[in-house]
Amino acid sequence: MSESQVIVVGAGPAGLTAAWELAMKGIEVTVLEADPEHVGGLARTINYKGHRFDIGAHRFFSKNPEITRWWHERLPEDFVRIKRLTRIHFRGRFFHYPLRAGDALFGLGLWTSGKSVLSYLRRQMAPIRPERSFADWVCNRFGDELYRIFFKTYTEKVWGMPCSAISADWASQRIRGLSLRRAILDAVGIRQNSVRTLVDEFEYPRLGTGMLWEKVRADITRKGGRVLLGRRVTRLEREGQRISAVLTMTPAGEVERWPAKDFIVSMPLRDTVLNVEPPMAEPSREAARRLLYRDFLLVALIVNRTNLFPDQWIYIHDPAVKVGRIGNYNNWTSEMATDRGATCLEMEYFCSQGDSFWQQTDADLITRAKRELEQLGLAKAAEVQEACVVRVEKAYPVYDEKYRDNVNIIRQALAEIGNLQTIGRNGLHKYNNQDHSMLTGMLAARNVMGARHDPWRVNIDDEYHEEENNATTTGRKVPQRIAVEP
Repeated sequence: MSESQVIVVGAGPAGLTAAWELAMKGIEVTVLEADPEHVGGLARTINYKGHRFDIGAHRFFSKNPEITRWWHERLPEDFVRIKRLTRIHFRGRFFHYPLRAGDALFGLGLWTSGKSVLSYLRRQMAPIRPERSFADWVCNRFGDELYRIFFKTYTEKVWGMPCSAISADWASQRIRGLSLRRAILDAVGIRQNSVRTLVDEFEYPRLGTGMLWEKVRADITRKGGRVLLGRRVTRLEREGQRISAVLTMTPAGEVERWPAKDFIVSMPLRDTVLNVEPPMAEPSREAARRLLYRDFLLVALIVNRTNLFPDQWIYIHDPAVKVGRIGNYNNWTSEMATDRGATCLEMEYFCSQGDSFWQQTDADLITRAKRELEQLGLAKAAEVQEACVVRVEKAYPVYDEKYRDNVNIIRQALAEIGNLQTIGRNGLHKYNNQDHSMLTGMLAARNVMGARHDPWRVNIDDEYHEEENNATTTGRKVPQRIAVEP
């Protein structure tokens, strides 16, 4: 292939933002995306027989004014404002998220509520010390009973590890300032530095989050750039301390070579390191092999009924079912579904590629999702008129006890390659959201044009997701695995 000035690997928010920045400055750029049909990465929107759904929930909210302005400049007339409603579903009832004392205790029934209060009081008299794990932290503040009901199952579904093996630091970040005592004081009107949710409302493109990234792709093409789908990168050719080209394979098995002057890569960090040829030094390759990922699949069910529940999505804490979260895209915008008499539900499952759940056939997964939907009391299996399955590899980087060390080894090794930058959630193996991924792409593109930014230093800002206080943060904590004592 003819040489581009810049090759961008990955057409997710990070990669497309970088490519847009370059194209708008007249720099020749080619984007190579493995997906044969969609741009947007995890932020893509699927159109299944007239029903639109995203790959998980994507709210448009950012503290960064440049990012917010960028969104609106791309889609000036197409954002709608949505009042957020997300709740926990347990034993056929809905509970507020974050928890409210009266809602949680009265909604559980007299017997379970009594056990919950006694469990909480026992922990106040005999707290777990030292407080090492997620389970320890939550039990000390809510009691063992409410921990089992509202925290344990969902967390373990998402991360695939027991709460007793996840560090307490992550709990303190995710649910900072919350406790049963505080919730009760708030319920009776005694409020002390109350947590205020920042995302009670958010913006959203009227046709799904993928609407934005389709528009960005069109803008890049209009400015002379290329966005090529169905190109999976298999090798990064290295000459000394520079990348000279990437090799891709098409779905038909055709191998293509793409030389360039600069490379911006958002594919998983493990794959980037292991695909460099000649190979990078063995310590960086070994660190890359130790990086882990959590995969994800969803089953979209078209239910022949409306008004199933008013939430945009609900968290499923029932241990009797494997589904972790259910999205209802009828409650995002009125244009997400063309069939006004039906509802598109997205049943979300967290798993690992190659495990028995991932390897099930689509037919078996659909059967299971329909059965669990009925088991939860949300709809009858017979009401499902259409269904499809979407699998997402390496959806979430896993943050185990050694991931920081491994990433630091890789980061130092990559710094020696002068024309390669990694960006985005998977490219940096860093827990960030769409706006932070976009910012890493912006900075990388500006580096190509002569700036000296460090995309690794983009602030994760752990607070704006669920709450606000006056603390200054330096980065978002992650669910680290800890050693479990025998």
